[in-house]
Amino acid sequence: MTPKQFVNAVEHALMPLADEAKAQGMKAYLLDQFGFLGLPAPVRRQAVKDIGKVQWQNASALLAAAELLWQKPQREYRYTAVDLLRKHSALLTVNELPALQALLLQDPWWETVDGLSAVIADVMHAAVQQTPNAAVTMDVWLKHPNHWVRRSAMLHQLGWRLDTDTTRLFGYAQTLADEKEFFIRKAIGWALRDYARWNPQAVTAFLVQHRAVLSGLTVREAAKHLTLP
Repeated sequence: MTPKQFVNAVEHALMPLADEAKAQGMKAYLLDQFGFLGLPAPVRRQAVKDIGKVQWQNASALLAAAELLWQKPQREYRYTAVDLLRKHSALLTVNELPALQALLLQDPWWETVDGLSAVIADVMHAAVQQTPNAAVTMDVWLKHPNHWVRRSAMLHQLGWRLDTDTTRLFGYAQTLADEKEFFIRKAIGWALRDYARWNPQAVTAFLVQHRAVLSGLTVREAAKHLTLP
């Protein structure tokens, strides 16, 4: 199946299930910025379950399918693209990060950015196991002029557990600490809270030491399951 045939099959599976009433509610939830078919995630995923069994031969074909899905006006196609990329993330390497960033920057909002950030986390985790210096790519992203790219950099170690590079985690948090952007402050807290599940002592110590420069939102998010002195 070619990328175009795959996308056509997805469209034929999803379109008959469109629910205008639900679409309006989903659109309102994202501040009326984007169009929707009105399909909750379980419905959408079940509809494309069998199509998703395609075995992609290489990263180029996989990305081509994702890019075609990204061009569709309804957000559900992008969510399907994220699921596709996540399922086959083993095909992706740091060489595909520019393409993933390009998708991230197309009509970005937290749901697509965070979905792609999960894909990027998978790619980066595999990359640093082979080449520890591969993480310098995220150092560059952290300085990007677009705050969504910076958010993705902050989140790139989500799910790494004790493989987390704490120098980068805490260093990124300090670098971004003075930003006023809500989604950056939230991301710092989220990244710290995720690591706190595995190393609460280290995150507690960091929060105590840097509480004066971190936003209240960041500290609340990070300390959600901690007791700070």
